[in-house]
Amino acid sequence: MRNKIYIVGIGPGREEMMTGEAIRALEDADVIIGYTVYVKLLGERFAQKEMLTTPMRQETERCRLCFEEAAKGKRVALICSGDAGIYGLASLMYEMGKDYPETELEVVAGITAASSGAAVLGAPLNHDFCVISLSDLLTPWEKIERRLIAAAEGDFAIAIYNPSSRKRKDYLMKACDILLRVIEEKRPCGYVENIGREGTRAETCTLKELREAQVNMFTTVFVGNSGSEIINGKLITKRGYQIEQSTDFCGNN
Repeated sequence: MRNKIYIVGIGPGREEMMTGEAIRALEDADVIIGYTVYVKLLGERFAQKEMLTTPMRQETERCRLCFEEAAKGKRVALICSGDAGIYGLASLMYEMGKDYPETELEVVAGITAASSGAAVLGAPLNHDFCVISLSDLLTPWEKIERRLIAAAEGDFAIAIYNPSSRKRKDYLMKACDILLRVIEEKRPCGYVENIGREGTRAETCTLKELREAQVNMFTTVFVGNSGSEIINGKLITKRGYQIEQSTDFCGNN
């Protein structure tokens, strides 16, 4: 029997926002491994499991720990917030897995912040869209800038991850300045903080207003395309359907 590691996207962290497949993988695991904050989000349901954690920026060590535990014959679940294949550790696990051919990897999909945050705001990603992270820890800022310009010129709706942190307080402002080279100031936008967790907060605004918004690393930002509108307080990106004007025939024979 091959060693087994589940690479599990746990969504925002609340059990009701995990997929059934994710819950089954965690129940099947002998040991759950993850970033300290994500492990705490799991709550009481899995409290009896063996839990191993590493701090932020120890992703390689965390992945290696998974292979070491699997080599002991344990079924391992590596947890990532959102979806493990979207800014998660799935790709790193496969890269490192070349050195562990006896270990089987299985990715378990989760709900990423683009879709869970979009649901809070309304329907901002209902047409072609792209997802861009503003974190330059692993991606040069010059490449991020090129991607922002390309997304704006292509008229994509945009979901922006990692818009700010203590060391990158002005990155969202910088990103908005780049987008404003192509996009008008009144473009409908929005952002959601603490998606699916206590203290969820959502705001709609224009791109000009977004430039001045105070956000943090737990915020996901949405920039509409040229067909987006704010309707009844919700950010809506139209798909392109033609809506016929309804006629009220009430009272007519």
